[in-house]
Amino acid sequence: MSAEGVPGAGGSGDQGVPELAPVVTLPPPVEAAPQEVEALARLLERHRLAVVTGAGMSTASGIPDYRGPDGVRRVQPMTIGDFRAGPESRRRYWARAFVGWERFTGAQPNAGHRLLAALQTEGVVSGAVAGITGVITQNVDGLHQRAGSPDVLELHGTLSAIVCLVCGAAESRESIQARLAAANPHHRDIVLGGAQVRPDGDVALDEETVAAFRTVECLVCGSDELKPDVVYFGENVPKPRVADAYAMVDAADGLLVLGSSLKVMSGYRFARHVHRAGGPVAVVTRGWHRADREASLTIDAMVDTTLAAVADVLGVGIRPDAAPR
Repeated sequence: MSAEGVPGAGGSGDQGVPELAPVVTLPPPVEAAPQEVEALARLLERHRLAVVTGAGMSTASGIPDYRGPDGVRRVQPMTIGDFRAGPESRRRYWARAFVGWERFTGAQPNAGHRLLAALQTEGVVSGAVAGITGVITQNVDGLHQRAGSPDVLELHGTLSAIVCLVCGAAESRESIQARLAAANPHHRDIVLGGAQVRPDGDVALDEETVAAFRTVECLVCGSDELKPDVVYFGENVPKPRVADAYAMVDAADGLLVLGSSLKVMSGYRFARHVHRAGGPVAVVTRGWHRADREASLTIDAMVDTTLAAVADVLGVGIRPDAAPR
């Protein structure tokens, strides 16, 4: 999730869903102006860019952003303190996340993911793009990798791995989903109706359903403090991961931000870093973003249609309906 797209994304993030929330209404699609598309195409031609992506990258895949175009959160984030407060907090999280996981994993890479992968590969090979040093994603959905993007750094971690907060033991998401299913044989039959999966992979459930849910324990130490391997609000991105992200940025001479407001420092710091070094910063996102002073190019538009238009200008030969890799 991004600082948009993870349960909190702590000193660095911003998603999370401790309470029930209304269904999120996505902003209407907006397309970039021709001159904006041309400017971004020229930037890709002339500069090696690092790419930072946020929750707006995945909205076209059916995973909504937690912020509106004004940059304001629609839902308060879950903190690591909330998660560790007691068994009931963790029961609420896992009851909702267990149900949401199936829908979350059903999301497919959208045209934006596939076009970015194409610009990284076909674009560089053809000479249409100077180079993309890698993708730093604030999302935890794994859609960049599924679209074929090489060199993806998951800044806020991944929902596909689970870690015990007591002993540090790791477990795959598939394993814990199977154990939760065995402990709650009827829970997966819940009818979700119009509920939407969120960037951190959970959905809203009524309190009666939550109260009936049974959590599982760590296979090593027996603790119930099992958490997705993502950065919650109140946690920091691990320092080695931050160092890897800066190395990716320093290998470039510019930055392209896709679908992120950069509201929190975990993503914004890279825009500030590149700007201070004298490099160009381009931002494609809907509505407000924090890097107004740093950005030399801002495009208030949908990511997928903007990248499709840029690919056409560059002659990369990728179409929005291209099959996922």
